Amino acid sequence: MQTNQTLRTAFGQRVRDLRKEQGISQEAFADRCGVMRTYMSRIETGTANPSLEAAKVLADALGMTLSDLLEGL
Repeated sequence: MQTNQTLRTAFGQRVRDLRKEQGISQEAFADRCGVMRTYMSRIETGTANPSLEAAKVLADALGMTLSDLLEGL
């Protein structure tokens, strides 16, 4: 079983990888999600612990379901 920090880090890396695959800058993605770029950076580095609602916003902004975003974690 993963620790919370490991899970946050893996989630953040998945968000970053998917964002980069779509060619979106972190700043533009943060704007799309309605959050500050600094918060997006904290999500992607695993230092923030986003809520379930925030994860849904990220999934929507990536054009995928929440379950697809969490796949493999």
